[in-house]
Amino acid sequence: MATIPKKEGKRPARKTSPTPPHETIIEHLNGDGIGVVREHGKELWVPGTLPGESVKVHIQHDGQRRRMGELVKVMRNSPQRTTPACSISKTCPGCPLMHMGYYHQAQFKQEQVKNALQLYPELKNIPVSEVRRAPNPLGYRTTAKLALAKVGGKAMVGLYKRGTHEVIDIGDCPQHHPLINTIAQAVREEIEKQDLHVYNTIKKRGLLRYLAVRVSPQFNKALVTLVTSERNYREITHLAKWLRKKVPQIIGVHQNINPSAGNVIFGPTTVKVLGAGDLIDQIGEVSLRLSPSSFFQVNHEQARFIYSTVEEWAALKAGMRALDIYCGVGGIAMHLARSGAHVTGIEINPEAIFNAKAAAKLNNLPNCTFIAADAKNAMVELAASARPTDIAVINPPRSGCDAAVLDALLSIQPRQIVYVSCNPNSLARDLHHLHKNSYSIDTVQPVDMFPQTPHVETLVRLVRKTSD
Repeated sequence: MATIPKKEGKRPARKTSPTPPHETIIEHLNGDGIGVVREHGKELWVPGTLPGESVKVHIQHDGQRRRMGELVKVMRNSPQRTTPACSISKTCPGCPLMHMGYYHQAQFKQEQVKNALQLYPELKNIPVSEVRRAPNPLGYRTTAKLALAKVGGKAMVGLYKRGTHEVIDIGDCPQHHPLINTIAQAVREEIEKQDLHVYNTIKKRGLLRYLAVRVSPQFNKALVTLVTSERNYREITHLAKWLRKKVPQIIGVHQNINPSAGNVIFGPTTVKVLGAGDLIDQIGEVSLRLSPSSFFQVNHEQARFIYSTVEEWAALKAGMRALDIYCGVGGIAMHLARSGAHVTGIEINPEAIFNAKAAAKLNNLPNCTFIAADAKNAMVELAASARPTDIAVINPPRSGCDAAVLDALLSIQPRQIVYVSCNPNSLARDLHHLHKNSYSIDTVQPVDMFPQTPHVETLVRLVRKTSD
């Protein structure tokens, strides 16, 4: 399941009068994995379809720039189509590619990376490796952020239906680690049994808003966060005690207070209700410390592949120096530090840095230094210090690197850069900047971190060009 999607577009879509379904042929998939065909001067988006399919579509919304359609029937199937592993895949927005065979999903993701590079003439001939497919394309998600609702006294735990405030209950989700599903079911039962007030997004009142679960598959333990509209002790503590009684694998329960009326899941304040404050997890040989809201990859097997690949490419030795920019909880930094090299991690989130420092002690890695700072400011200072660096790893958010970060890297001139990207478009933009300024692209390795969704992670190895 994906995190709860925001509503489409800046302007509200206009509902159309009921019209009979019409037949059309899907031309391609967009970056969200939604089928697209251009009709009457506008794009028509139809979730659940594949290129080349002849489909019957009912127009749901007619927006300023595009129309949204609902799939009524597939008249001619694509050879890429398969039977989804989930009974609610047609309505749930969490797995928009589940109707596509896994081999074809990997091809689609490789094409996304290729197409992004094609936008820059200098990158057109850069080869893109085949996608590293997930060993387990189902049941891989170890983190979930789920909306809560109550309809006719029945508790719902799931995702918002696209463009609405209606929660689709995910049931026993095949994408989730089994422990997440067990906890979600316990929450459903206790909301109904204790008659807890669930937040109503229309009326803007109620207590419980979201359920966030973080699981360590290595130890089969979980950390639960209940997101509420206000601080509450009695009801939340009572709920937490019953959850731990029903699911003993829960090591800690937290309450996050989010009084805003927007779509952001977490509010600014998190308090421990009972049990452990953090979750100890493990990737490969490195132990990690994860707090309720700190970012970490949802697919442990693919994260292990990424960390080991970065470690292999770096080929660090004792006495060398490395940077891990946008380091999060320090997973990559600590893998690099196992070589004996000194590694500096930079991350703006102070909670993540607190976790990273604690994990470095846990792993006995005193050669790891972590800095809580904006990457742009920290990199400008490092560039001014003229301290030599052998390798820099950059793992930015979807928007990519700040231009000042890239310019500082070009000033520092590490012998190699490893870029870990979650967005092919911002990756291509940043690679273009680095490629025209002293770096050649050695390897582009897409990784399927999120099977059944259109998202793709990409590892890129860049090597500093040598002068003649």
